[in-house]
Amino acid sequence: MGESGNDKVGIVTGGSRGIGRAVVEALAEESWRLFFCSRSERSVASAEAALRERFGERISGSAVDVRRQDEVDAFVAHVISAAGKVDWLVNNAGLGTFAPVDELTGDAFREVVETNLCGPFYFLRAVAPAMKRQGDGFIVNVGALAGKSAMAGGAAYNASKFGLIGMSEAAMLDLRQHGVRVAAVLPGSVETGFGGHGTGSADSWKLQPEDVAAAVLQLLSYPQRALPSLIELRPTRPPRK
Repeated sequence: MGESGNDKVGIVTGGSRGIGRAVVEALAEESWRLFFCSRSERSVASAEAALRERFGERISGSAVDVRRQDEVDAFVAHVISAAGKVDWLVNNAGLGTFAPVDELTGDAFREVVETNLCGPFYFLRAVAPAMKRQGDGFIVNVGALAGKSAMAGGAAYNASKFGLIGMSEAAMLDLRQHGVRVAAVLPGSVETGFGGHGTGSADSWKLQPEDVAAAVLQLLSYPQRALPSLIELRPTRPPRK
């Protein structure tokens, strides 16, 4: 891919498993230097060990709570100090809590919104100054088709993903004249066990994490003058209703 190479530096949030892990592996295959984070120290340690066994010391993991701006700022500062720059940010960390709106607790609503919307904002805000100085950079926000279509029981999740699309589009307008591109990738159902749902043969129709990673990496194939700001990705043959 045109922008890959040993000198490229990427950050992937929620990178220890699922879509984020698939993105880390795909970028590592392109010889990027990668810094990923996840909330769980145990998950980070396990993923980092496995990834380094395959790709070496170019992969580094850290435990970061994306809901905490101070932790996000410290992590991004560490990346820039260690690598000198950041070329790509993939905002992937997220969670889902689903319940009828009158049964959803305030704490559960805040946790979803703070993870899925505030977290990406904190990371975007932290990397933007460095990217503006470079005059180049790409920020990819992994949203969901649930950011365009509401579902019963999705008050918190829908609110976070609708908001993520709006923030992504506003940030794109803020940063494009500085050479910094911002895009949102909106996958449909992905087989990751997300939201407490299991995986198995009944879910074989769903997208795989590698499918979403391929869509994310496709953005690297566009020349700097081109800005694909929104990508929707659906399973080809979902079950008939």
